[in-house]
Amino acid sequence: MFEFDFLKRKFYKNKKVLITGHTGFKGSWFCRILLNLGANVTGYSLQPLTQPDLFSLADVESKMRSVIGDICDLQQLQRVFAEAQPEIVFHLAAQPIVRESYKDPRYTYETNVMGTVNVLECVRQTPSVKSFLNVTTDKVYLNRERAEGYREDEPLDGFDPYSNSKSCSELVTHCYKKSIFADGKTAISTARAGNVIGGGDFAKDRIIPDCVRAMQAGETIKVRNPHSIRPYQHVLEPLAVYLMIAAWQFDKGCYAGYYNVGPDNCDCITTGELAELFCKHWGSEARWESKEEFNAPHEANFLKLDCSLLKKTFGWQPRWHIEEAIQKTCAFSKVWLQGGNIPAEMDKEIDEFFGET
Repeated sequence: MFEFDFLKRKFYKNKKVLITGHTGFKGSWFCRILLNLGANVTGYSLQPLTQPDLFSLADVESKMRSVIGDICDLQQLQRVFAEAQPEIVFHLAAQPIVRESYKDPRYTYETNVMGTVNVLECVRQTPSVKSFLNVTTDKVYLNRERAEGYREDEPLDGFDPYSNSKSCSELVTHCYKKSIFADGKTAISTARAGNVIGGGDFAKDRIIPDCVRAMQAGETIKVRNPHSIRPYQHVLEPLAVYLMIAAWQFDKGCYAGYYNVGPDNCDCITTGELAELFCKHWGSEARWESKEEFNAPHEANFLKLDCSLLKKTFGWQPRWHIEEAIQKTCAFSKVWLQGGNIPAEMDKEIDEFFGET
């Protein structure tokens, strides 16, 4: 079984790490992991955008420096970098919802493109930064709805404003990597992650949060696009990969690159199949039904990644397949609904994930 060498080396202990977007779903899990690893964490983000929100539930704010700010505010971001003097930077801040990007494309582009430019400018002006990772999405590719997974060397041209803005974020990063950071003193990578699921996601227009909200209300789950196929993975899978890439390229810049981060082919399933698995692991009271929207904004029906480069370069393999990912998500969500100890549940899952051999 593949093991993460940064755990054995205690690589992140006392490392100065800055995360943008730390109050979001992924960011909150990421903060919890990094704090458990002994990192000195600074976060820069907007206030949590959901109510409830995982950042508050995760009990991490008192253990790190949390700065509330807009990624488009370059001057404030520069001050935070100057004060934190990070060695490693993870860029997660984004407007991440496809349907929201149709409602406000300008804001989506400002956040996802100019936000990336601002972070890279701060990295350029901060000599302490040795490793930078920009987290994008599997939706950056020119999607031809084909059965084969997309590889890192294929054209980038997301269809909707969200996907396209993340394609632009990739291209901005490529430019800085090849020109501004050509001396190799700061290692630059991007990670194109597939759809993530897990406990604590309260966002709108996402299938698992919709499932949990339906259970909370005692209602039938409504599935908008039951036939759409997506690469689903537990949130800990890509976060572990981000930590791995940043650590390896910190030591050896030759590992910097552009990487797909997704599950195996067996975990690329339809939204309807995902809902069925959720109902199976939730219990007999869970039901779902199709509620297709025929006049809704365009969303891809089929999307899959080829992650062979990541596997070949680092020897990485996914740990939790879709059934286990759903089981963990249901367990977490029941703890939350019952008013249980969320930090303890997060640490339990983190320990189980990284402790498997």
